Formats: sequence, C-alpha cells, structure tokens
Amino acid sequence: MKPLLSKTTKPFIIYVLIVLMISIPVYYFVVDSIWQNELDEHNQIIVEKTAYKFNHLKLSDENLERSIDLWNHIQPETDIERITQNQIRKDSVYISEKHLPFISEQKKERYRCLKKVVYIHGKPYLFTVETNIEESHETIGIIAMITIFFFVVILVGLLYLNRKFSASIWKPFRDTLNQLKTFNLNNQSKIEFPTSDTMEFQELNQSVQKLIERNISVYKSQKEFTENASHELQTPLAIIKNKLDLLLQDQDLTEKRYEIVEDMNKALTRSSRINKNLLLLAKIDNHQFDNSETISFDQMLLQSIDILEEHFEQKNISVEKNIIPIKVNGNSSLTEIMINNLIINAIRHTAFGGTISIQLMNSVFEVSNSGAQELNGELLFKRFSKLSADTNGSGLGLFIIQEICKFHHWTINYRFENGHHIFSVSLLFS
Repeated sequence: MKPLLSKTTKPFIIYVLIVLMISIPVYYFVVDSIWQNELDEHNQIIVEKTAYKFNHLKLSDENLERSIDLWNHIQPETDIERITQNQIRKDSVYISEKHLPFISEQKKERYRCLKKVVYIHGKPYLFTVETNIEESHETIGIIAMITIFFFVVILVGLLYLNRKFSASIWKPFRDTLNQLKTFNLNNQSKIEFPTSDTMEFQELNQSVQKLIERNISVYKSQKEFTENASHELQTPLAIIKNKLDLLLQDQDLTEKRYEIVEDMNKALTRSSRINKNLLLLAKIDNHQFDNSETISFDQMLLQSIDILEEHFEQKNISVEKNIIPIKVNGNSSLTEIMINNLIINAIRHTAFGGTISIQLMNSVFEVSNSGAQELNGELLFKRFSKLSADTNGSGLGLFIIQEICKFHHWTINYRFENGHHIFSVSLLFS
C-alpha cells in the first residue's frame, strides 16, 4: 500500500514531465521562427543600406561595376547582379543549405536568404543576401538541457515541500487514525478528537464521533438483549428439562407416554443447544469476546482429544495425530469451541470403524475423516444447513466455526480427497 501523498505526487510529476517534454519542440519552433523573422529584417536592412550607399557614391558606370565586383568578392554572403527589366521578380525569402568550403567537416549550414531587386543609378540589380541560421540540433540541445534542469528543480522542490509540510498538514488526520486504532468497543470509551482548523478534517472528526456514539448505543442494546435472552430463555428451558427428567423416572409411566416424553426431551435438548449457539453467535457479532490472549493451540487441541476419547471408542474410530507446538493470539473460549466442533463434526459423520486424522503443523489445523462422497460446498457453512440425515446436530456447528475463524482473522476451507472430508483452518492472520 502507498501513502496518499505518493499517489497524488506521482501523477503530478508525470504530468509536469509530459508538459516539459512537449514544450521542447514548441520552444524550438517559436525561437526558430523569431530568429528567422529577425534575420529577414536584418537582410532587408543590409540590402537597403547597401543600395543607399551605392546610390550616394558619385561613380561612373565603369567604376560602379568595379565596385560591385569588389563588393561581391569581399562580401561572400551577399551578391549583386545586374539584370534586365524582363528578369525583375518579386522579393523572395527562403532557406538554403550548403557546405562551407573553408571548413573541413562535411556538414551543411542553414542560411536565411533574401532576393530583392534594387535600383542603383536607375538600373535594376538583383541583390541576394544569405545569413547563417543557428544550428537546429544545437538549439534543441540547449533547450532540452534547460528544460531538464528546471524539471529536476521542480521535482526536488516538490519532494522537499511535500516532506516538510505533510507532517503538519496531515497531523490531525494521523491523530484521528491513531485514536481509532486504539478504540475498543468493549470498553465503550468515547474518543475526544482535537479541534482542527482544516474543514475536511473537522468534518471527518465530527462524523466519526457521531458514528462511534451510535455504535456504542447499538452495542449496549444488543449486549443487554443477549444477556436478557440468555437468562430469560435458559432458565425456563432448564426447568422444563428437569420436569421431563422427573417424568421419565416415574414408574407409572406407560411405554407409549414414555416415548412421547423422550421425544419431547430430545427436542427440548436440541432447542436448548440451538439457543446457546444463537446467543454465542450474537456475542461474536457484538464483539463481546476479547482476542488478546496468547493460546497454546497444541495443548488445547490435545486436551480436547482426551475429553472426546470416549466418543472415539463408542464408534471404534482410529485417530491419527500429528501435532507440533504452536501459539496463537485470540480468545481461548472461542478457540476451544472451534476445535471441539470440528472434531465432534468429524466423529458424527464418520462410520463405525472409520478413521479420523488430526494434524497441526505449519500454522494449519486440519481435521479429516473418512466419507463416501463430497459435501455441497455452497451449503456447508450456512445457518441450519443439513447435509446429512443426522438430527442430533443444531445445523449451526460449521457456521459457528466459520464465524469464530472470521473473528480471529483465520480462514477455513473444505476439500474432499481420496475418500476423506478435510477441513483445514489457516491460523495465520489474513
């Protein structure tokens, strides 16, 4: 993950770089155009000034021709040529390239040229002026270097200013974030955010404050409901169960009535179990469990296996164990429930004389049992889903396991391989 400033700075730097790169040819064409206009004006002045000087020299035609020839020799970039009336044309401005004979390097030079007809002593002459233009690649190189220099200056300045001002500008936001990280709904403690002079941060603090107050209120209501439900429902259920147990012990009870009372007792036991499971899910949803304990997962697992040993023996199930020591952070009560539910689920769905494998290694807790066919993965972890004919279960066992894993930020997966149902829980923080 990247900080917010880097996400905003990077596009800005790319945008500036693109603009500056586009500006290089734009600079070149603008400078070259201005330079050519200046050269055109320069050539025009040379032509007019030269014609003016020759017209004010009182020379004979013969001396004038000699002077023009001499001018052409000593001014190689200009040429004055006598033309007839039929050769008179409009002024023309153009660019030409040619090699310089006095330079050893074989390269061409650009010239801005002007052909203009002037009159000296009333006679038409074609005046040609050629002025060297600055090399284009040199101009581009200089502009590129200047552009790169300013880009580096902008980049360094931007990074420096971001680092300098980000700490002070984003301090209210970081203070709010730190307080939210330490907030615990179980403590029901209110957060007092400092006043910020930034409108957005102040609005954020006010909105978060209202949200926390609403959550605390809802949390209190739900907690009171679960506590009341736990007390108000469990007590009458326990009384009814005790009455049924006494009724079952009555010697005057006929066999038919005994079967009816036994069915009622089983239904009541299942209802009591469902009620406990629903209350457990409500407490998990309300975050009423602390997850800051350090748990010896291997010790808890071995303890659960010992407690359930009688169930293994009743169905003559052979158990394969591969357990290495591992410690995790979480809630010990919920972790014990998850372990017991997974193992009991495996026992319940294993045929007489089957096998169960329990492994704990590489931060993965895995329980597998022999089976006939793969289970429906879409219904496996849903509430009250019944994937077998067994009526003793509440239909909430696997759903509770999934919710406990979510509470601890663990992940649970199911797969069917080589005639075995395999449930694996990754104990790594996801």
